[in-house]
Amino acid sequence: MKRLVLFLILSMSLLGQPVIAQKVTQGQVKQQISQAAAAIKSMQCDFVQTKQIKMLNDKVVSKGKMYYLQSDKLRWEYISPYKYIFILNGSKVQLKNDQRNDVIDVEKNRVFKEIAQIMMSSVVGDCLNDTRSFKTTIADAKTHWLATLVPQRREMKQMFNSIKLYFDKKRLMVTRVELIEKNGDKTIIELKNVKTNGQIASSIFAVH
Repeated sequence: MKRLVLFLILSMSLLGQPVIAQKVTQGQVKQQISQAAAAIKSMQCDFVQTKQIKMLNDKVVSKGKMYYLQSDKLRWEYISPYKYIFILNGSKVQLKNDQRNDVIDVEKNRVFKEIAQIMMSSVVGDCLNDTRSFKTTIADAKTHWLATLVPQRREMKQMFNSIKLYFDKKRLMVTRVELIEKNGDKTIIELKNVKTNGQIASSIFAVH
């Protein structure tokens, strides 16, 4: 469960980055995302997550809230049908539910450190240009830019075949993320009520 939540957060870390709605090259799209993301000091939104389980031919829908504060604070909180909280604050990660509360020092855990670094780099717009972690292609899908990221690092390759990001040209925001797992399962995450550069209390990211 911990690994799944972490990788879901990684996939969500690009959300909220606007893209200029015009015909441009892949390099220009990446550059525009990086420039626009640098201006995002904070972000908060609701999300709806749909997990499609291939073996069971079933779907599980979850809802929650996400908060980001530049440049090293992130909170990913499931509200229904269960409660689960992931918090990244600097070098500390907290994983919390009704039964457990684990705090991890990412500096002492190589895997967690790598995940945390990728998460933060993607939030500030560097993920699409991170050739060590992903092979990225961007397609013009009429109303969206579709960015497909293929993991290059071993830990990520063990989990995912690809990560797809949908950038709405009219809203200039990412509205949808798809995570295609190695076992054929798919996780779809959609953003709702996105707000950027508003005040977020520091207590939201407290690790204890």
